[in-house]
Amino acid sequence: MDIGFIGLGNMGAPMARRLIEAGHSLVVYDTRNDAVAPFVAIGAKLASSPADLADRVETVMASLPSLQVSEKVAIGAGGVIEGKRVKRFIDLSTTGSRMAIKIADALAKKNIVQIDCPVSGGVGGAAKGTLAVMVSGPKADVDHVKDALAVFGKVFVIGEKPGMAQTMKLANNFLSASAMAATAEAVAMGVKAGLDPAVMIDVINAGSGRSRASDQKFPQSILPRTFDYGFATALMLKDVRLCFEEAKNLDVPHDMMKTTLDDWEATNTEFGGDSDFTSIVKMIENRAGVTIGGKKA
Repeated sequence: MDIGFIGLGNMGAPMARRLIEAGHSLVVYDTRNDAVAPFVAIGAKLASSPADLADRVETVMASLPSLQVSEKVAIGAGGVIEGKRVKRFIDLSTTGSRMAIKIADALAKKNIVQIDCPVSGGVGGAAKGTLAVMVSGPKADVDHVKDALAVFGKVFVIGEKPGMAQTMKLANNFLSASAMAATAEAVAMGVKAGLDPAVMIDVINAGSGRSRASDQKFPQSILPRTFDYGFATALMLKDVRLCFEEAKNLDVPHDMMKTTLDDWEATNTEFGGDSDFTSIVKMIENRAGVTIGGKKA
């Protein structure tokens, strides 16, 4: 399949590479020359803008860092909406349902179908092809691209309405974010009481408290104090904020979401949006007066 791919960052690059390795022909675009160069070197064609890319392929995928960038790339000046050949726009970003609906409505006026397709599983999952791929859009269009999406991981068809996959992604990422915060607080409590954090993580992973935070993130990036799991604090904050706003908009309980949001706001303020999202542990350490893993303070 001929596919246009916009956004070759931490998540987009490994996904685009998997498409090429699976035999798909790519036209790529990114604002950074250093991002596109490796793909041109392995056979991808280079577009000069999202509109130029959408002039050349029927299917466009995008993996972008913010709502504003997603909106601009999709329906802004020089965006996908101005393409003469494009038939479907697959948004792999996390934008929330309201932005997804806004983009879908605008594209529909140009007879372009939006397919919401947020993914979960991190940079490692993108590289290995083990992501959870959440899809919503018209059945015929989803069926047309399903095999290509399966290159990224396991495909879950959520529904046909715009924004449904985004709501699923926000629910998932809220659980991931809250597990990180909760595990950090629990382990900080144990360390302050004199427990060994490595032993605590072993016990938690053998018991009912196990989560992706305790099973992977703590052993890989927190106990060795590398804080390099590969997902930015600003991106996690964005996802939690979107989930909180969506819950408020739907008038469902969101007290836990507010507490989790406060923790990520504090982490972002103290360590910056470019910090690894495992830095939430350092925020909690500062408040507890302890150090988890590595050498004791």
